Amino acid sequence: MGRKWNNIKEKKASKDANTSRIYAKFGREIYVAAKQGEPDPESNQALKVVLERAKTYNVPKAIVDRAIEKAKGGSEENYDELRYEGFGPNGSMIIVDALSNNVNRTASEVRAAFGKNGGNMGVSGSVSYMFEATAVIGVEGKTADEVLELLMEADLDVRDILEEDGSVIIYAEPDQFHAVQEAFKQAGISEFTVAELTMLAQNDIHLSEEDQAQFEKLIDALEDLEDVQQVYHNVDLGE
Repeated sequence: MGRKWNNIKEKKASKDANTSRIYAKFGREIYVAAKQGEPDPESNQALKVVLERAKTYNVPKAIVDRAIEKAKGGSEENYDELRYEGFGPNGSMIIVDALSNNVNRTASEVRAAFGKNGGNMGVSGSVSYMFEATAVIGVEGKTADEVLELLMEADLDVRDILEEDGSVIIYAEPDQFHAVQEAFKQAGISEFTVAELTMLAQNDIHLSEEDQAQFEKLIDALEDLEDVQQVYHNVDLGE
């Protein structure tokens, strides 16, 4: 699997640091999760997942609190959860998740980003069958063997455990996301380098230098869109 999650997260956070786009995206996601259920993470699992992710990106508490208060205040602002699938250069596959208050605008912008950057939109299901929904959780200060023992004691059988860039990364079923974290918290570990529910490609592909440059331009264009929350793909970018 080895997607080097810490490097990917650091690259995205660095890219977004100057404009605070990442904070705006989290604010929207927190608001939607809080509005769809109780604005309390202990009783709202979707909100709890988003807040755990936000912590690993160091999203300021003020932004989190503002989004939850907005949901509590009964704001009439509504968002649709959208998923687009498409193709980039030379067999690359892309999934785009968005939150939108104007579906036509978002679809048009995503389609334009694909079209202007060497890609094309696909129909629903044309790409997602090659991806698996996966929980990815990273910790520091433990070896892979120690993590395995800890999870076995918690009676958790996960997909994979790998050491990557100074962290131990656990790949698990999506419904194990909270259970894995709770196992670590019981062991005195409450900080995570990665805490993601993602779409993981079953097989990564490598692109030529020219194709990779075009692909990265396409991914940047998609991630720059205000309504886009997450972009998943099957390309090994050699992070």
